[in-house]
Amino acid sequence: MVSLFEHAGGHEGLHRFNDIFYSSLLADPLLQPLFGAGRPHHVAHLTAFTAESFGGPDVFSQDMGGFPMLIAAHRGLKISEEQRQRFVELYLAAADSAGLPDDPAFREALRSHVEFGSQVAVQNSHAETDDQLHPLREVPLWEWPGPSA
Repeated sequence: MVSLFEHAGGHEGLHRFNDIFYSSLLADPLLQPLFGAGRPHHVAHLTAFTAESFGGPDVFSQDMGGFPMLIAAHRGLKISEEQRQRFVELYLAAADSAGLPDDPAFREALRSHVEFGSQVAVQNSHAETDDQLHPLREVPLWEWPGPSA
């Protein structure tokens, strides 16, 4: 079975995708306040997280602080539903711009991944106590049926 990581073009394909996506976040008036001026390492972190959750190397968990760092990064941001929806919209648009595969199975996996992840981020961004955090504590491995015929 081909992993989402391999189907997306491996590290190179995901880096190209996340570079386009991150640039769109920084240029968007609704989302830019969440990201400020940006951080030089953010594309590498987004790429490593996506790669790991798509079945690639576990660099994000092993070398970049893993899920605890991700939880800490979202705490206190108070992400709105409007911001979450715009984040999803830009994520899917970046997939087109980056030339990621457009077969239905891959695009559904991509959509479900960002929908779930953005909902976790919203919950964690509003959590005032650890008990209010989403129960997810590690990078999820995203499943899919394989490339569409």
